[in-house]
This record gives sequence, structure tokens and C-alpha cells, in this order.
Amino acid sequence: MLYVPPTPDDLRALKDRLNFTGEQMADLFGLAGNNQWRKYTGGNEPRPMSLPMLFLAGALLNRTATMEQVFDWCRSVGATIELPAED
Repeated sequence: MLYVPPTPDDLRALKDRLNFTGEQMADLFGLAGNNQWRKYTGGNEPRPMSLPMLFLAGALLNRTATMEQVFDWCRSVGATIELPAED
């Protein structure tokens, strides 16, 4: 599997698109609070967003989505995801 996380700019754009506060974004991504969210969107060396965290947020935003729909949402946020071919 290939995964390239969304950039900090992508994550800031998502926050704006959802019209969420930093605390709401932290809740969505399973983080302790706004200060933890900011570690993914700023600073000299922002943390990369892991695929499980990104997937969780997508699933929480659309609880009836299929797995493929959640992966598509992750891609729409800015992630690159290439899944292995099914045998």
C-alpha cells in the first residue's frame, strides 16, 4: 500500500471547509485537544497525519459510507492512497 498524508495546508483547508474549531478537529481525529491538532497543521516540522487517523475522521463524518467511500474521502482531503490489487 502506498500512503502519502495530506499536507498541513490540506488539513487547514479541511478545517475551513467543515467550519470546525480546533477542538472539533481534535475530537474528529481522536486527539487530546486543539494543541495536538495544531501539531499537524503548523510549526517547523508538522506531524504527518496517519492513515488510521484520517480514515477514522472520514468514517465519523459519514457513518454509512463504505470502506472505499471513506478512502475516496481521504483522497479528496489530499492524501494519496494506492491499495494493493485484489487477488
